[in-house]
Amino acid sequence: MASMADSTERRDALVERLFMNAIGTFDLFSVYIGDRLGLYRLMADQGPLTSAELAHAAGVHERYAREWLEQQAASDLLEVEVDSDGEQRRFRLPEGHDEALLDVSSLNYIAPMARVVLGAMRPINAVLAAFRTGEGVPYADYGEDLHEGQAAFTRPLFENLLGKKWLPGVPELHERLLADPPARIGDIACGQGRSSIEIARAYPKVSVDGIDSDRASIERARENLVVSGVEDRVTFHERDAADAELAGRYDLVTIFEALHDMSYPVDVLRAARGLLGDGGVMLIGDERTEDAFTAPASEVERLYYGFSVFHCLPVGMVGEGAAGTGTVIRADTVGWYASEAGFSSCEVLPIENDFWRFYLLRP
Repeated sequence: MASMADSTERRDALVERLFMNAIGTFDLFSVYIGDRLGLYRLMADQGPLTSAELAHAAGVHERYAREWLEQQAASDLLEVEVDSDGEQRRFRLPEGHDEALLDVSSLNYIAPMARVVLGAMRPINAVLAAFRTGEGVPYADYGEDLHEGQAAFTRPLFENLLGKKWLPGVPELHERLLADPPARIGDIACGQGRSSIEIARAYPKVSVDGIDSDRASIERARENLVVSGVEDRVTFHERDAADAELAGRYDLVTIFEALHDMSYPVDVLRAARGLLGDGGVMLIGDERTEDAFTAPASEVERLYYGFSVFHCLPVGMVGEGAAGTGTVIRADTVGWYASEAGFSSCEVLPIENDFWRFYLLRP
C-alpha cells in the first residue's frame, strides 16, 4: 500500500511539474514575440497602452496585440489598468521588468533566453534524425535566432565582467595586457565580436584579431565594430584558426563558451597552441558544470543538459570521428583535451561566476 501511495504521489508531482513547464514555455515564447516585434520597447517608451494603441505603434494587427497583452497580464509579465467604466484596458511594463526585458547591457537581461531556446528548437526534425543516425546538425542550420540570441545573452557578461573583473583577476594576464610591447590577442570563435571589442576597450595598448568560421557572425562582428571606438585595434577574420599565416603571432589566445560546441576540440586547441608566441598562454571560458554527473542535478546543470540535447551535442557531432562533447563539459575533460593538444598544463582559475569556469593553458 505504501509503495502504491508513493507511486501515485510521484505520478501526480510529475504531471503537475510538466503542466507548469508547459505554461512556462508559452511565457518564454511570448517574451520572444514581445522582444522581436519591439512591443516591450514601445510600452517602456510610451507608457500604458491599449491594444489599439500598441497595434498602431508597432504596426501589428489589433486582435493579435490584444491577445498577447492579455496573455502577458494573465502571466504577470505586464500590469493592467481598467478605466472607471470598465470598458478599456491599458497595459504597462512593471518597474524592474524593463531592465530584465530591455536593458541589453544589464547582467539581469533575460529576454535573449527566449531567442536562444527557440533557436535551439528550430531544426527539431534534423535533431530527431541525428538521434537515429548518430550524425550531427550543422551550426548554420539553427539560424539567426541562435547566434543572435547567444550574442545578446553573453554581451552583458563581456561588457561588465570580461575586462573589468575576469582578466584583472588573473594578475599575469592583466599585467601583460597593460605592458609594452603591446600584446597581440587571438580571440577564436569570437562570434559577433563582443569579447574582442571589450578586451580592446579594457586594455588600450592591445590589438585583437577576432577569428570565426561562421560568416554571419563575422558580418555582425564587423557591424558592431563600427561604433565601438576600437576600430583601429580590432580586426575580424572569417578564417580557420589553423591558418599557417597566424602561427606564433599572439601573446594570448582566447576561446569563450565555444570549446564544448566544437567537433574537434583537440585539433582546435592544437591549432591555438600553434598561434602562441614565446611566453604566450591560452585562456578558455566555458560552462561551470558540476565536477561529475549528479542526478537529480541543479537548475543550472539541467539548463545545460537542455541546451546540450537540442543544440550543443548535435553541433558537436558534425563530421567523422567528432568528439560530441556537449554543453556539460567537465573540468577534467578540458584538461584532457589540453593535454592531448600538447599543452603542458591546464589550470582552473579562481574566477568566481555562477555560469562560467576559466582555464589557463600553457604550452
